[in-house]
Amino acid sequence: MAAHITQSQPLQLQDRVAIVTGGSGGIGKAISLHLASLGAKLVINDVSSSNQSDLVVSEINTKFPSLSQSPRAVFVKADISDPIQVKNLFDEAESAFNSPLYIFVNVAGILDSSKSSIADSSLDNFDRTFAVNTRGAYLCCKEAANRLKQGGGGRIICVTSSLVVALRPGTGPYAASKAAVETMVKILAKELKGTRITANCVAPGAIATNLLFEGISEAELNIAVDESPFGRLGEPEDVAPVVGFLASDAAEWVNGQIVRVTGGDV
Repeated sequence: MAAHITQSQPLQLQDRVAIVTGGSGGIGKAISLHLASLGAKLVINDVSSSNQSDLVVSEINTKFPSLSQSPRAVFVKADISDPIQVKNLFDEAESAFNSPLYIFVNVAGILDSSKSSIADSSLDNFDRTFAVNTRGAYLCCKEAANRLKQGGGGRIICVTSSLVVALRPGTGPYAASKAAVETMVKILAKELKGTRITANCVAPGAIATNLLFEGISEAELNIAVDESPFGRLGEPEDVAPVVGFLASDAAEWVNGQIVRVTGGDV
């Protein structure tokens, strides 16, 4: 589609700089590709370098080449639970394209596949889940809010989970970690009054990603499909356009919201 759009028809996010944490796999990859198709310049982040990260960056630069000689996408390694690495991520994002950041999307997260009840859960797993899912989102939102203020506006979008409202047994720490992010983002939206920065969450339902398949049994998978009004799992591509909309000018009046992208099963 992008190849058929002429210069007289600017893309919705033309040359706006976006960071996508967890941007090289699953939902993050789909979001990265979609934002690039809308004209954004992408900083793809993950906790480690991998062939997958390189492939996503290469795919974006091939499919959606920049009009200048600079790349459309770059990769920056960072652990979002570490404040020093988060600051470095944002520094590198700004220097990579010599332009202020406009869009921040936090997808990075972990899910304990043990499905233990709260009574039987591991404190180590609880701490690790909150370190990445909640502390990481906090550090990134804090940094994004200050960077976007300097740029004169922008979009903060955190990917959370429908498990916050589904309240399924065995997901206590994970659901709680995402519920904390949803509360934080709602408050952040109010605190950013007057900055032209919006802050929202996108909360997917059961999406066909490695994160889901590693943490769900075949029986649970069948239940998820059966509960869906569409009779299927969601796909990462079902989530990405919602993030694209929230990142656009059309969504300026959508602020402090939790958009549940579930296909109707929650």
